[in-house]
Amino acid sequence: MEGIRDDHERIFLPTADKVRPLGRTYLHDGSLWLAYSASGAEFEFTGTKCSITFIGDNMAVKGEEKHHARIGVYVNDELVVDGLIDDAEKTYCVLDSKSKEHAVVRVIKLSETTDSTVGIRQVCTAGSDIRPTTGKDLKIEFIGDSITCGYGVEDDLTSTYSTANENAAKAYAYLTAQAMNADYSLVSISGYGVVSGYTSDGVKNETGLIMPYYDKLGMSYGRFAGHISPAALKWDFSRFVPDIIVINLGTNDSSYCGPRPERCEEFRDGYVKLLEQVREYNPGAFMVCTLGIMGASLFPYLEEAVAAYKASTRDMRVTAMRFEEQSPEDGYAVDFHPSEVTHRKAAARLTRYLQELVQSEAFNQGI
Repeated sequence: MEGIRDDHERIFLPTADKVRPLGRTYLHDGSLWLAYSASGAEFEFTGTKCSITFIGDNMAVKGEEKHHARIGVYVNDELVVDGLIDDAEKTYCVLDSKSKEHAVVRVIKLSETTDSTVGIRQVCTAGSDIRPTTGKDLKIEFIGDSITCGYGVEDDLTSTYSTANENAAKAYAYLTAQAMNADYSLVSISGYGVVSGYTSDGVKNETGLIMPYYDKLGMSYGRFAGHISPAALKWDFSRFVPDIIVINLGTNDSSYCGPRPERCEEFRDGYVKLLEQVREYNPGAFMVCTLGIMGASLFPYLEEAVAAYKASTRDMRVTAMRFEEQSPEDGYAVDFHPSEVTHRKAAARLTRYLQELVQSEAFNQGI
């Protein structure tokens, strides 16, 4: 759909024939809504001008500043807009040129799902029609927690968390997808785990579990159009069929499990159920189970879970990879989360592993 605004400018809605969705998105009343980290849209056109109008959710209008959705807009891979959606509607100029240019425009949500959501309302251009970019051959899904979200990555231990210092585009998952030239989808929620979310007192946090939200558009305090919860929207798994699924969970579970063997075994058994759930929705994907950036105390139990899952299902398309633990020399982000340096190192480690995987016989037997 489009309309003429003046002699040169045209308005487009972010429908599938005009933009290519990135990650999990939801089209509602002509607006493309984003919840999970790094979800967004990409399109290309040739022209002199481009502006994008975003609409905020209830958090943009009434929520605290630290919860406002943060978006990034890239034109030909250069970041041109980095903004917080703090109003019901907000328009950004992303291209203003004296001569026609071919532009690939990518919009991504830099902040995570819990704090807020954001909608792409319309794209206004002076030039050709906008059209979706071509998808990549390789597709990777990442399931994780605050590490995958890029929690506090743009600040240090002297600061507290806000969406303004969280940036999924600087986290290992997004960087790995870029290095692998892969399309991606992130399902990540800060503080969440397999059998327990983060707990400061050792009491199980059963509200912070990833499995209830794996088949949803997201989990957020933000509401689309003021009333629609992303947790109420089922995800259509046919819209993104990953070749590889990277699972990076267990960091928050460790706050509950501690050194108690019975709790660690509970994590192991819960991880098997997680693998079963992920496989149910993704019959063809190769699953890579990772842990270790913020500590690897549960990694042996993760390995046991992978072995138990293989033994019970005869599903050999799953493996485990341990990340190196972050080093003080590389600095810490907010609340001792990984710094940009640590994320780049983790991305390099995972990229090497995935490059070897996609060349392996085990991977290619399933294609």
